[in-house]
Amino acid sequence: MQEISVSMRFGTALAGDMMAEERRLAIGRSSGGFAPYELLLGALGSCYYATFIGVAQKMRLKYEGVDIAIHGVKRDEIPTTLKTVDMVVTVRGAASEKGFDRASTLSAKYCSVHETIAKVAQINLTLKFAQA
Repeated sequence: MQEISVSMRFGTALAGDMMAEERRLAIGRSSGGFAPYELLLGALGSCYYATFIGVAQKMRLKYEGVDIAIHGVKRDEIPTTLKTVDMVVTVRGAASEKGFDRASTLSAKYCSVHETIAKVAQINLTLKFAQA
């Protein structure tokens, strides 16, 4: 079982730091950092892409890079969980478009953050292609 730990330090406002080992990330818009749901959407994108890398390697897909844009809409009701999430995944420099639909679907299925968010929100995934 993998263990994960972070620590956080705040003052009296939502402005502080999150630390993990020797890394630091600013939290709170006033401190130039990330707001909680920005962190959540970033976790979704990075988890999806970490999974995508492994799937693409196993499928021997060739590409130069991936851009991921994520937009979320929160519910008005309390607790204001996510209602919808739109992910646009753009594969740059693909040798062929064949296999990428399957890789994208499998990456969403095996990404634990995607599966966690999917419990409360409808996630729409769009795959696009662009030259590098």
